[in-house]
Amino acid sequence: MNDYLIAVVDDDRNIRELVEAYLKKENYRTVGLESAEEALQQWKSDPPDMWVLDVMLPGMDGYEFCRTIRSEAEVPIIMISARDNEVDKILGLELGSDDYMVKPFSPRELVARVKRHLQRWYKSRASDDVAQDSQSSMRIEVGRLQLLLEERRVIWSGEEVEATSKEFALLRMFAERPNRAFTRDEILILVWGDDYFGSDRAVDHLVKRLRKKIDQLPIESVWGHGYRLRSEGGEL
Repeated sequence: MNDYLIAVVDDDRNIRELVEAYLKKENYRTVGLESAEEALQQWKSDPPDMWVLDVMLPGMDGYEFCRTIRSEAEVPIIMISARDNEVDKILGLELGSDDYMVKPFSPRELVARVKRHLQRWYKSRASDDVAQDSQSSMRIEVGRLQLLLEERRVIWSGEEVEATSKEFALLRMFAERPNRAFTRDEILILVWGDDYFGSDRAVDHLVKRLRKKIDQLPIESVWGHGYRLRSEGGEL
């Protein structure tokens, strides 16, 4: 049996059980949940390694649930929905989902995407652990920003800021090369990995989250290009 636990959140029992059946054929462990409220309880008691999340749910919808999980962790999230217009897809990606599939979808295609996201995400985590071991005594300081690599901690103006794995990776990328402008494609490769196939709007959303968490952090938009972390005279 695969060690990965995948939560399937959908109030349609038929879809939920169909998705679970296909995932179980690939030896994944699954848990089926009918609402975001049930999913939040699952997150607290036994956090899944991945979410397959319906957008239209009773009570809290999938968008709000995605926003809640993304504020705490970067585990892969695939959104599924009957809504197929571009605005809904972009909203899902901006809130932090890794993928968006429109109903009706092929269960086999869903399983293929599940495999790819899990391989990419947990391979990235393993690489981070190796890098951390080899650089255990290092820290990066740029003005008021400090990154403690061994502990994976972010310090701003002497105060610790909670950061997810991708937020930390983005800050590290910028702090290692202050004032250097990165394109969105470069950021996707350096933070998400070169096999990421989602929208580059994920970059905009991640930057937006960091700006909200760290007031006065000078991540600047470079028109028609991407972003940079500004540092003037060594001070932020």
